[in-house]
Formats: sequence, C-alpha cells, structure tokens
Amino acid sequence: MTRPRILIITRNLPPLVGGMERLNWHMADELAKQADVYIVGPNGAAAIKPATVGFAPAPLKPLPLFLLLAFFQALWLALRWRPTVVLAGSGLTAPLAWLVGKCCGARTAAYLHGLDIAVKHRGYQKLWVPVFKKLDCVLLNSTPTQQLALAAGVAVDKAHIVYPGVSLPIAPQSAERINAFKQQHGLQDKKILLSVGRLTTRKGLCEFVAQALPRIVAEQPTAMLVVVGEAPRNALGAGIQSVASIQAAAAQAGVGQHVLFLGVVTDATQLATVYEAADVHVFPVRHLPDDPEGFGMVAIEAAAHGLPTAAFATGGIVDAVAHGQSGYLAEKNNYQALSAHTLQLLQAPLPPTEIRHFAQGFAWEQFGQAICTALGL
Repeated sequence: MTRPRILIITRNLPPLVGGMERLNWHMADELAKQADVYIVGPNGAAAIKPATVGFAPAPLKPLPLFLLLAFFQALWLALRWRPTVVLAGSGLTAPLAWLVGKCCGARTAAYLHGLDIAVKHRGYQKLWVPVFKKLDCVLLNSTPTQQLALAAGVAVDKAHIVYPGVSLPIAPQSAERINAFKQQHGLQDKKILLSVGRLTTRKGLCEFVAQALPRIVAEQPTAMLVVVGEAPRNALGAGIQSVASIQAAAAQAGVGQHVLFLGVVTDATQLATVYEAADVHVFPVRHLPDDPEGFGMVAIEAAAHGLPTAAFATGGIVDAVAHGQSGYLAEKNNYQALSAHTLQLLQAPLPPTEIRHFAQGFAWEQFGQAICTALGL
C-alpha cells in the first residue's frame, strides 16, 4: 500500500526557539512514522531536522519574503511530489497550505494555537482567519483554542483538539548531577521556583516578582526564582519582558536577591536536571484576551519530571494542568491565590508519581496518532 505524503509549511522552526517550534519538529517526526513527510521552513532549520524528513528552505526574514518564497517552494514541491495532505504548522502559513493544496488536489489542514485566531491585527483578521474555514481539517491545541476556532466560523466536524506532546524521561537524573547543578549556582538548601519559557508580556514574570514573590519569600525565606529563557528575537506578535525589566521589578519589590537567570538551556539533559532540581514550576501567564496562552507545553514538560505547576486558570493552561494532581490553578490574575498555591506546593508537595502519570497521557506518540486520525490517514 502506498504511504501517504504530507507537505508541511511552517515558519515555526529553529532558529526560532519555543514550544511551537518543538511541536512542529515532533509533529514531522511522528507523522514520518506513517507517511512520507517534506517540510518547507526557514533557513537554518535543516541542521536538526528529523533524519527521515525532507526539507526545503526559505529565508526567515523579512516575513513577506519568507511567505512568498515558502509558497513557491511548496507549490513546486506539491506539483512534482503530489502530497496527500498540505499542512500548515501554524495559522501564519494556513493560506499558503490552502492555496498549494488547491493547486495540486491535496487535502488541506493547519495546526492552530490560540494567538493564531485571536491576534488583533486588521489585515490578518480579514485575510488569514477566513481561510481557516476553508481548510479540510483544523487541528487545535486546547479546548479554549477550539472555542476560538468555532467562534471564527470553523465547522464543528473540522475542528479537532490534538494536545501537544511531551518527551517522557527514560530515567531520573542522578542525585550527583542535581547536587552539582545546585552547587554551581549557589542553590543548596534553597526552595527552587522554576520558570521556563520565552520572556514575553503574556508570561507575566514582571508581575509575578512584584505581586507574588514577596509573599512567598516572606513565608519561605530560602525561596529562589530560577528563570530559564530569554526575550524572543524573531517571534511575531509577542510583547517582550527583558531580563533587565524583570530584575528591576524584583529589586523594587525587595526580592532582587531571590531571582536567578540561567538564559536559554537547549541541552535536554541539562534542562531535565533543572526541572528535577526544582520544587515548583511557576507559570504566571496573564489573562490577555488579545494574546491567549494556547496550551502551556512547559507545564506538561514539568509534570513529566514529577514537578508540579502553580498557574493561573487562563487559556489552554486549563488543559495542561490537572488541579490537585499535577499542580494548582488560581483564578486568572489573582496573585494572592497564586502565592498561596505556590506555598502549598512547597509545604505539602503533590506525589511525583501522580504528576508523572498525568504527563504520560501527553506522550508524543499519542500526539502523532491523534493527528493521523484527524487527517484521515
């Protein structure tokens, strides 16, 4: 039986760094187990692509040039290769996938995140969002994102929730490695609050250090917020909070000595060590109607390492954190409640086995199978 062919068009790949970028590589990798896969993406991404996936480059910047050249690359490939499905890795490339699919007779689809639908840009809302209704299949990363898609006119039978996945650790990190990490950064005998992700306005670290961290430190003087990540450089539609602005907010709140920045950590073993050295993952994403959190992959990553999350119940985070099992959810933008939940997790930790059990339901293998089912492969 001939294997299906899937052409993926996306800008969300390295050199960009973030959850959407990891998701697209895993999506290609998982789909390649059941289909032949080719990607049209930004220059530089081919260096770390899955070995079984083909790749055609387009320049990352400027954006109009990427869209133009990615379209012609994809059209040339589609007319020559005849894919079964043309899939957009985000809403940005959905029009390209739809046009290319129509030209070659392939089914069309897109994987959408919350901001893909909700972004307040007049041109995007007029030209991009209407295309979502024309696609044969729309993959959505959470229940709230599905609600946004339905409100935008996507038919119910086309709207499929496919939660992002997670890489489950084969084994825990050694005590020696964890102790070495703590010693290197002066974190011995500290209660470690961990934040992992890009430093954007939506992630809310400035607000967290100003409105939640002082209370946490008052009750747990050894608490230390360890931040992994940096401000995005090439992402679209993301407001930025810099290291300097977060440090300034912490200093003004009197907790400047309780914040440590590690920058970007790309090594998987090193990041696993950071997760397993921490006591609580804090995820203070703000409720911004025009900039929703689509899912919250980092909460699932934390859970895979047995680390609980304290977060606001906003956007797709309601699907990424099981209240009482993998962490606690506070009412959106309620910093007093978020502080209380963080302290509760420090003082009465949830069972790591239950946290990991929740994460197992999000394995990348299940993610891949769900997409294949939605695409009818």
